[in-house]
Amino acid sequence: MHRVFAVPVADVWPAYVAKVERKGRTQAELIEVTTWLTGFDSDALQRHLDAGTTFADFFAAATLPPEVSLITGSVCGVRVQEVEDPLMRSIRYLDKLVDELAKGRPLEKVLRSA
Repeated sequence: MHRVFAVPVADVWPAYVAKVERKGRTQAELIEVTTWLTGFDSDALQRHLDAGTTFADFFAAATLPPEVSLITGSVCGVRVQEVEDPLMRSIRYLDKLVDELAKGRPLEKVLRSA
């Protein structure tokens, strides 16, 4: 099992927030992207953050949308669509969406709705 699986999402969340805010995006947009990916509503997301839910448990409870297969590209030199482990792929999907948001991609495109 990879170490990141046992890391609480709340430990990484401030880095996600800082990354998107540094690039002129908002925490509300980050929440929208995360809830789209996981199927959680904002209250459920906050409960997971407050509870210190690990990435393993976070994605075990999530319901990824069918459009998740449209998330392609590289994160840290790793092509997300080629990651074999389903949990690691889900974590990479989140990383990719955060990257796209921070790079200024329109929210509709980040959410694969346009």
